[in-house]
This record gives sequence, C-alpha cells and structure tokens, in this order.
Amino acid sequence: MASRLRTDCEGFHRRDFLKVGAAGLLGLSLPQILQLEAQAKESPKNKKANAVIMVWLAGGPATIDMWDLKPEAPEGIRGEFKPIDTKLEGCRISEHLPKMAQVTDKTTIIRSLYHTIPNHGPGTVWMTTGNKPTPALQYPALGSLATKLMPAEAGVPPYVTFSELRNGSAGQAGFLGTAYNPFSVEGSPGDGKGKGAAANLRVRGITLPTGFTLEELENRDKLLRGFDSHFQDLDKASDLAEGLDTFHKQALEILRSDKTKKAFDLAQEKQELRDRYGSNPFGQGVLAARRLVQAGVRFVTISLGGWDTHAGNFTSLKQRLLPQVDQTLSALIEDLEQQGMLDRTIVYCAGEFNRTPKVNPRAGRDHWARSMAVVLAGGGFKRGYVHGSTDAQGMAPGSDACTPDDVASTMFQCLGIEPGTELQTPTGRPIQLFREGKVIEKLLA
Repeated sequence: MASRLRTDCEGFHRRDFLKVGAAGLLGLSLPQILQLEAQAKESPKNKKANAVIMVWLAGGPATIDMWDLKPEAPEGIRGEFKPIDTKLEGCRISEHLPKMAQVTDKTTIIRSLYHTIPNHGPGTVWMTTGNKPTPALQYPALGSLATKLMPAEAGVPPYVTFSELRNGSAGQAGFLGTAYNPFSVEGSPGDGKGKGAAANLRVRGITLPTGFTLEELENRDKLLRGFDSHFQDLDKASDLAEGLDTFHKQALEILRSDKTKKAFDLAQEKQELRDRYGSNPFGQGVLAARRLVQAGVRFVTISLGGWDTHAGNFTSLKQRLLPQVDQTLSALIEDLEQQGMLDRTIVYCAGEFNRTPKVNPRAGRDHWARSMAVVLAGGGFKRGYVHGSTDAQGMAPGSDACTPDDVASTMFQCLGIEPGTELQTPTGRPIQLFREGKVIEKLLA
C-alpha cells in the first residue's frame, strides 16, 4: 500500500489515511503489565459503558463546516457548504455528511466545546488526556486511565491504538508509566476485499515471532532463546517469560489466546458490512476496532489524518475527508446498535481544535481552539441531543460552554469511574484524574 505523507504547518508528518503507530511495550514485560493491572482498583458497579472507540481526526478538523455550520454568517465566514436536515428535528449538519444525518437520533453533538491552545501537539494532549498540558507533569491518555482503572477481559490487551496521535506523549501513559501504554497495531487492514483482507494485522508485543509455534511456546527455554534473537531490538525487560507465577501464566495465555487474532479476521464479517464501513484502510480499521471491543478490549484509538487545511479546505473536505468520516462513522454507530453494543460502547469523534471561522485568502481555515464541536454516541450519552451553541459567527461558545476536561470527566462517569478519583505519581504525589473537569449532567441519558 503506497503511503502519501503530509507535513502539517508545524512540521509533523502523518499519513492522510490510517497511520499505524509505533508505540510499544518499551521496557516492561507482559507479566508485569498484568500484575499492575490486577493491583488497580475495581470500577464502580453502576457504570453504563465498558469500552471506548475514539475516532481521531488528526490536524484539526473544520467543525464549522461539519457539525456547526453558520449559513447566515457573512460570506467570508459561512464557507461553501450548505446545511441539511437530519433525523434530529432542528439539527442541521453539512451537506457532505448525509449518512451521519441519518444517525443523529443516536448521537450527542457538542457545539460549545473550547480550549485555549491552538497548536497541534499540546492541543492533542489536552483533548486526549482531559488535562491542560503542563511542563511539570505528563498526564496519561484516556486509554491509559481506562487500562489502569478498568479490568480487561482475559486474553486481550486493554488499550489498543491503530495510530500515533501527535508527539511523544500524546496517547501515552504519562506519569502512570509504560505499563499502561497502548498496544500498537502493526500492518494494514487493506481495502476490505478478499478473505485475507486483514490477515497481516497484529498487535505488537503479543504476537509470536516469525517461526515460533505454540508447541515451542510451551517450552520456556526455547521461548527465552527465541526472544533473545527475535526481539533483540526491544528492551531486555520485555521478555515475556520471566517467572512462573500467576501473571506469567496469564501472559502466556494471551499469547495462546485467539481472541485478538479472531478480531482481526474481518473475513468473518459479511462483505456487505465490510463495504458499508468503507473499502479503505480507515474504514476497515474502524471495523477491526469494533471487533476488538467486542472481544473485550477497553479502549481503541484510530486516526484519520489530513485535516490541517490551511489551504483548499473545502476541496479537501468535500473530495476526500468528509466522505470517509460520513461513511465510516455512521457505519460504526449503526453496527454497534445492531450488535446490541451501542449502549455499552462510547464512540468519540474529535480532533485537537476547530479552524478559524474566517476563511483565509487560500480558501483555507487556520487554527482555532476558542470554539469547536465533537460527536459522541452510546455508552450513557443522550441520544438525539445537541449540547450548547456558538455565537452567530462561530467565534466562541454562546451557551453551555464546556472544556475537554469536562467531556473527559463525563465520559469516565459513564464508564463508572468517578472523575474525582486520585492516582499517585511514582513519587507518591496524589493527582486527580481531571483536575479542572466537571461532569456535564445534560449529556447523560
């Protein structure tokens, strides 16, 4: 599969389709990870959701051209797209999101979100941790928090990422330590055609090296010798067979388990459904994400890049970006509903910020964090609800303003985790999950 790399305005490279992440275990063995998970506190019993699929629009999507159009604004602000009616009375979204218009009765659209950092890296960190970045501390990603606080199903990794987000800390475990970093997907899901459409997808760190068999896995000596040669580029602490305690046995059980392998076997789905998600790596990756959650994974992040539209914003959105999001996100919501999974799975579609209401001379929009919109569905969020509004020109929230901290707090409330829960840094310092966040009660079903 050919890669078309893009460089955004801050010099970061990313693919404008599914970008496979490179984050790994980085120095901690799987038995140690399992042991740390077992020491975590149990989630409260009254939770509504047990998993999250985060669809990340990397680069800063122009949500003013997607979820919060301003058709009555002056020409230099309203843009080229027309709003269309949706299944939710009174809610209108972009004409280039017709499939999403048919599932708005199952979604919550937040139109009054804002923050204060219109820069890609720090903006991504804020949105994906629920805490404003600070040089003094690296806050853990939402997926890492879920890993820490929610027991995972046996035989599957708790937190999986199909894609790098922005920089070295975004999407990572921060002060929690490498035990709670994501397991990264390697390979490509392809275009959804043929029986082997996702045969080369694998999760780094829980896949046997080439040439190993399950019979060899049973022999500890052979396993250790094999990792010495095949995993020599990894930290020595990542040997998967140190000790014969319970956690070692669980680590080997994950390696033996076929749950993850089966989740990646998209050929088990009907071709009609695979086509519905989209015959491209992003669409097939999101289908794989649904299957991973179905297998017991707690948090999956998958990214679609290319949203840094300083020039040609409307052409990029119309021809390439919005059709993919429209098809794949609507398919995910419908599929989760049909599988009976939507009420216990949170779908979260967001990017690091919005883009300027004012269109620049290159028919583009620049960075804008003072107002933005995100879409949520399932997992205890209201169905058919639009939260808040922006002013007449989309410059700032007009009602029910909220921050990334508030959205993260509300998500974790739905997961049965009290947002005021305190964790400890390695030095023993107590840190609240979301130091400025408050649950947005109006979002809850």
